[in-house]
Amino acid sequence: MRASRFFISTLKEAPADAEIISHKLMMRAGMIKRLGSGIYTYMPMGLRVIRKVENIVREEMNRAGAIEMLMPVVQPAELWQETGRWDKMGPELMRVKDRHGRDFAIQPTSEEVVTDVARSEIKSYKKLPINFYHIQTKFRDERRPRFGLMRGREFTMKDAYSFDRDVAGMQQSYQIMYDAYVRIFNRFGLQFRAVAADNGAIGGSGSHEFHVIADTGEDALVYCPQSDYAANIEAAEALAPSTSRAAAGAELTKTATPGKSRCEDVAEFLGLPLTTTVKSIVLAVDAENDGKKMTQIWLLLLRGDHDLNEVKAAKVPGLANFRFATEAEIIEYFGTPPGYLGPIGTRKPVTIVADRTVAAMSDFICGANEAGYHYTGANWGRDIPESTVADLRNVVAGDLSPDGKGTLAIQRGIEVGHVFQLGTRYSQDMNATYLDEAGKPQLMQMGCYGIGVTRILGAAIEQNFDDKGIIWPASIAPFEVVLCPMGYDRSEAVKAEADRLYQQLTDAGMDVILDDRGERPGVMFADWELIGVPHRVVIGERGLKDGKLEYQGRRDVEATSVPLAEMAEFMKAKLAG
Repeated sequence: MRASRFFISTLKEAPADAEIISHKLMMRAGMIKRLGSGIYTYMPMGLRVIRKVENIVREEMNRAGAIEMLMPVVQPAELWQETGRWDKMGPELMRVKDRHGRDFAIQPTSEEVVTDVARSEIKSYKKLPINFYHIQTKFRDERRPRFGLMRGREFTMKDAYSFDRDVAGMQQSYQIMYDAYVRIFNRFGLQFRAVAADNGAIGGSGSHEFHVIADTGEDALVYCPQSDYAANIEAAEALAPSTSRAAAGAELTKTATPGKSRCEDVAEFLGLPLTTTVKSIVLAVDAENDGKKMTQIWLLLLRGDHDLNEVKAAKVPGLANFRFATEAEIIEYFGTPPGYLGPIGTRKPVTIVADRTVAAMSDFICGANEAGYHYTGANWGRDIPESTVADLRNVVAGDLSPDGKGTLAIQRGIEVGHVFQLGTRYSQDMNATYLDEAGKPQLMQMGCYGIGVTRILGAAIEQNFDDKGIIWPASIAPFEVVLCPMGYDRSEAVKAEADRLYQQLTDAGMDVILDDRGERPGVMFADWELIGVPHRVVIGERGLKDGKLEYQGRRDVEATSVPLAEMAEFMKAKLAG
């Protein structure tokens, strides 16, 4: 490719609405152009990266035995209604009507459509296992689209779906896909971690997320440096304290804490460790009984320095559809606004659930359900009836690893892939069955496997950039090598050598762009450093006189002088490495 025949549109400054580094750099490098909220045009430079990501994904999916198909973006509502997701997905699911008033969804994912294909086409155990995949546009009507391609509304995703005869077969298909994902992310050249995860709205029995490691990542990844344990913080188990609860050693005392509504402030005011405090979180669950709306109030107790894990809370029996209680509800049940709440002396009965850590505490501090007061010396059994105990909190660095092999550490990551064991979550609802060897119908066991193709671009940049711009891994860079001739339009010698080397590298299978625009060296270098091409070769008259060219990798501090006749082999070695 010659730059004069390509479209390059770099900017010195990022638009004001660009928030994170990947968004800013992609806009400045001319890779994307904003069309509307969370909707972007993929410009030629960005599309080249997307196609390289897709090619790696496609090659590894084919290698793993998956079969490519293409499912529609617009899907009939009836399929989504069969699984109940037409209502459960909420406003994130974009709903439209055709001219006849029939309902359709603009797909955020394709479980329903692929299950409909399977139940129509697969009748016998002889056709199983099978795995279908496609690379297709998706749309999710995010409440607050932000961060460019990281959280846009329209995006490209590879989603695959396996169908098996039994659980063992599903687990084998799952492992095949897991291994394929490891190969895919290794080929991308990105530092990543696979972690155990919660299945969320997709459903099923088990899953792993694939995260690109980046300090700017939205997700906290928990891992044990001494073992293979790794999980998203939503799924990481917080073990109960290894020591048993100490006996009560203090009297229950109602203590004035004027204006101290936060655990941190109460602890400081009383001169006691934050770890001796207990915070109260009030949840509500709405239900209907004989057409009458009923609300149940729950009180969750966590240690003052711990944070609630909402995914874990939703798994407590009875709390699946919880919401946070309103201030009016809190006052009705506790007699005081938030800040002084506790389990002792509530105005109305509430259901109490204690985190494992709180259940092992004694002589702790909690709200007295009166503004300006807390109890000190609170104890289970004596002051508070023993309650339901559950894992409610986020783990913290230093907690014991659930596998018993060390302590936990935490790093940030950007989710770019997710693999699920669905089981019969969709085949049950949609009656996707096959006939076994005995001629009896059996439900198909399913798995699903997604990679955010366009999200990979943002994640890769968040992991690979400097003050000059993007630093692409060679495998997904828009071009592997850029040739920068000094005075291409003024020097015949430079032009001749640039053209010769361009042809030589291209013939060797390298993805090369020759910058023949005649730009000044500073402008030319700034453009390609911003765009992030990993390898640069400079051709200048002075070097040609000495029989030398200059090579500089995108991460290199200084250029390397390479003999003219050796540059092609030099570049082959660089790209092979």
